[in-house]
Amino acid sequence: MDLVPKPDQVLSAAANVLHRVRRGGIADLRPMPRRVVAEGERHRVHLLEPDPAVARRGQPVLLVPPIAVPDGCFDLRRGCSLVEHLVAGGRPAYVVELEPVDVRDPDVTIDPWVAEVLPAAVRAASEHAGGRPVHVVGWSLGGTFALHAAARYVDLPIASVSALGTPVDVTAVPMLAPVRPLISATDWTGPVGVASRVVGSAPAVRWAFGLDAVQHLVTRPAAVTTHLDDADWLAQLEAVDRLASATSPYRGRAFGRLLHRFATDSTDELESVTAPTLLVAGAADTIAPVAAVGAAVPLLTGTREVRFEIVPGGHLGLLTGRGARTGTWPVLDEWFEQWDDAEEPSGTIGTNPRRRHTSAGSRALNR
Repeated sequence: MDLVPKPDQVLSAAANVLHRVRRGGIADLRPMPRRVVAEGERHRVHLLEPDPAVARRGQPVLLVPPIAVPDGCFDLRRGCSLVEHLVAGGRPAYVVELEPVDVRDPDVTIDPWVAEVLPAAVRAASEHAGGRPVHVVGWSLGGTFALHAAARYVDLPIASVSALGTPVDVTAVPMLAPVRPLISATDWTGPVGVASRVVGSAPAVRWAFGLDAVQHLVTRPAAVTTHLDDADWLAQLEAVDRLASATSPYRGRAFGRLLHRFATDSTDELESVTAPTLLVAGAADTIAPVAAVGAAVPLLTGTREVRFEIVPGGHLGLLTGRGARTGTWPVLDEWFEQWDDAEEPSGTIGTNPRRRHTSAGSRALNR
């Protein structure tokens, strides 16, 4: 909204505030329809119900969240939902729901998720889809699960692996500024403010990869004021706040230990990944900076192809922010289509040279 608002901006702002007051929110937070198709000791696999008006095409996709984060990260709100995008394109889509975990537990480990949960979920999705190979997409530590499961179990029916915002080089992760995996979700930063109360549900997003200090990240008064006429921006704010409130906090020691063990001690394991691998980094991501994500490229020596893309957005923003609609999602669509009909299974190392990719606004480091 302009410093001196135009009449149409004033009307839009008034309408948004009135909508919030009358209906309790602006965002359409209805989840996409889904049903459970497989269940294990630590997880469930859900099928996103297909749109009967859209022809189904392509190999299925399995979405993997990090532990302690709801799988709703892939279904933030209508209009900014990766699963909605996949369903609208006719692609069979599955999502893994992980059992709640207290990451503050000093004995927590992600071994079970790599060794048991993800392999079982991949096989279940493939079996339900008629035995077809699955495109596995993991966000944040979910990408860590995907990479290491693909490395350990090369016989899994995997068409490709996509790791979104997944740090490998822990020395490039700014642990002095640890936050819940939601920072930059709406792609703004700034000092603490309280003006968000004007539009309702936007209290603090607590810093959570965890120093014990009580710190908060909320919208700046000026930011909210200048966006009162932007219903889509305000809706994103509401949706991010709901996800934040449902996300368990990470204490620094637990998060650091998990990253160190699986992103440092086990990096040699990545050379065993044979499935085509896509790495996506957010240009504004402070949880998994570009350098931390790109560090996986030289380690993935056994893949048929490794592709590295840099897209707009922060840690959550790259996945399901407003910019993801023209950033990450088209990259995923292209990647899936490229490997839908791959002749070689993921369990063998290809003999064809890996192709080079360059895209506007991104960087590819394929060999």
